[in-house]
Amino acid sequence: MFVHNKRLQYTVRVSQPDPGLANLLLEQFGGPQGELAAACRYFTQALAEEDPGRKDMLLDIATEELSHLEVIGSIIAMLNRGAKGDLAEGVQQEAELYRSLQGAGNDSHVTQLLYGGGPALINSAGVPWTAAYIDSIGEPTADLRSNIAAEARAKIIYERLMNVTDDPGVQEALGFLMTREVSHQKSFEKALYSITPSFPPGKAPADPKFASVYFKMSQGAETLRGPWNADSTFEFVEDPPPAVDGGDGSASVSMPADQLSALEAFATRGQSDVDSDPETGVDLGKAEGDADGTGQDMAASKT
Repeated sequence: MFVHNKRLQYTVRVSQPDPGLANLLLEQFGGPQGELAAACRYFTQALAEEDPGRKDMLLDIATEELSHLEVIGSIIAMLNRGAKGDLAEGVQQEAELYRSLQGAGNDSHVTQLLYGGGPALINSAGVPWTAAYIDSIGEPTADLRSNIAAEARAKIIYERLMNVTDDPGVQEALGFLMTREVSHQKSFEKALYSITPSFPPGKAPADPKFASVYFKMSQGAETLRGPWNADSTFEFVEDPPPAVDGGDGSASVSMPADQLSALEAFATRGQSDVDSDPETGVDLGKAEGDADGTGQDMAASKT
């Protein structure tokens, strides 16, 4: 059960309207790293979670993310309040009104016209929110790692948003939201490493022949060695063969005789004549004096 408390989790103080900034903040309202995506991610994970402790944690954080959605949405609404009235009542000349809505050169004038200054479920470029932002797979050790990364990405977006405003109240509220992303990362990491073992994800064991092998797949400059390919952890293969399993590297399939016969008939019917040189549209349409149809002969003749 959800019960709404009319008071925000963090007090919103906006110094002055700024529709351009409001449009940028939509990134954390309806964007892929935003609060709605986080709330839906953790809420759906919680419903399927079998561990009671993790279930409580996911529900608590999902609910807090909804409160963050309310905070960021309130900031957007406050930043848009002046433009909202101007647009609704037409108190300015057309050109001046357009310039004021356009803000810092972004699409705030579009979101104002479409949504009347309200916080829409879109990102800062106007792309609608989608459930495709949620990448849960139902395996806690995989989902918790994804959650940690999601919180890290959200923190970076908040940092960038703080850098594009000098409004102290907005910076303070964004700083709070950014800090809560750090707290959630800690909870998810603690939950992840409380599962033993937590790596590799899932039940099936990795093939020991390949689990600790590093293949040098790039050519050119010498490969930089570090903990990601160190001899203490990996067998470093300098020049991996085309088929590391020891086979010939080809692809094959066994099939019933009737299917094989049909496939061979299909291949025969569509076989290319390697000795032919058919006249094509290129030949029919090329200009006089252009021997190979590239236009280079004519260009050379002009010079």
